[in-house]
Amino acid sequence: MKFYTKLIFTFFISINLLFVKADEGMWLPMLLGEATYKNMVECGIKLTPEQIYNANNSSLKDAIVALGGGFCTGEIISDQGLMMTNHHCGFGTIQANSSTENDYLTDGFWAMTKEQEIPADFGVWFLNNISDVTDKVLEGIKDEMNEDERNAIIRKNMSALKSTASEGKNKDDFAVQVKSFYYGNLYYMLTYNIFNDVRLVGAPPSSIGKFGGDTDNWMWPRHTGDFTMFRVYADKQNNPSSYNQDNIPLKPKHSLPVSIAGVQDGDYAMIMGYPGSTDRFLTSWGVKEAVNVEQPARVKIRGIKLEIMDQEMSKSQKVRIQYASKYARVSNYWKYFIGQSEQLVKNKFLIKSKKLRILLPLGIKIMSWIKPILNLFL
Repeated sequence: MKFYTKLIFTFFISINLLFVKADEGMWLPMLLGEATYKNMVECGIKLTPEQIYNANNSSLKDAIVALGGGFCTGEIISDQGLMMTNHHCGFGTIQANSSTENDYLTDGFWAMTKEQEIPADFGVWFLNNISDVTDKVLEGIKDEMNEDERNAIIRKNMSALKSTASEGKNKDDFAVQVKSFYYGNLYYMLTYNIFNDVRLVGAPPSSIGKFGGDTDNWMWPRHTGDFTMFRVYADKQNNPSSYNQDNIPLKPKHSLPVSIAGVQDGDYAMIMGYPGSTDRFLTSWGVKEAVNVEQPARVKIRGIKLEIMDQEMSKSQKVRIQYASKYARVSNYWKYFIGQSEQLVKNKFLIKSKKLRILLPLGIKIMSWIKPILNLFL
């Protein structure tokens, strides 16, 4: 299988100067560009750019959703509002509804009918539109301003944009976010419809959903049944609604078809979803601090927390269930920071980031010299 690109609702800077080139990364769906899409076609994609993202018509963006505003990604897989996500993303809901009498964490859960589905404790966000608001966010910014003055104006402009976009909307089922990209050089506004009636449909036992434990997360390959199934509900007009017994399964604008044909070697694959953030272009000083100070401290503190929780959880089934979700969250990133520090050292990333710090400004300067010459021939 060719894992070619991560197509998600953020993006990395792609540098193509004299000395530096990065041809992998993340892209906003509407900013794929001809060159990137051409490479995707060469790798086997059958979808058009419009089928991936279309602000006015149904597309993949309507089937890829954010849970609770972005703590996880889900995908709609049926015209009855059925949604699949990771097991650890549904873990909090599974834990919250478990007890010593009905231990869904240990035994798993399956609703045989819609009436048996269990209300969840989060909403599902469907993306409406992404728009470039850079000029509006940076309006009033001047070069001579200090950082505090600049940030105050940016916050004011962002607040005004969100207020205008939210006017007349129900805050419980509509959301506006203004996000910075390129470290504050670009700003995009994203609007969402929020469906707060979400119900747990099924989850495997933790022995399957968390096979290998939390420490197995962030590793590849993983032999884990890492999934949970929910269903999104709407009112009878297919509009967002809080939990109501009279609600009906959502009729989505788009759902992902599910194939049982299996995966063949060379099949095209991509990832589309909502990541948190990236430090891909962290300076060499930042990398040094992360490896030597920040991440070791995080690992140490989380290790102590895990040890304390583990001592009490091992004594009582009730306490184990009550703290299972908290323990999983702490353990998840405890493992993450251990692995990230090891790989930063193993791959000599500090040395590479120092070279980038030297070569990038040099490349930009050389390009500034060459550009006027090239313009003579264009």
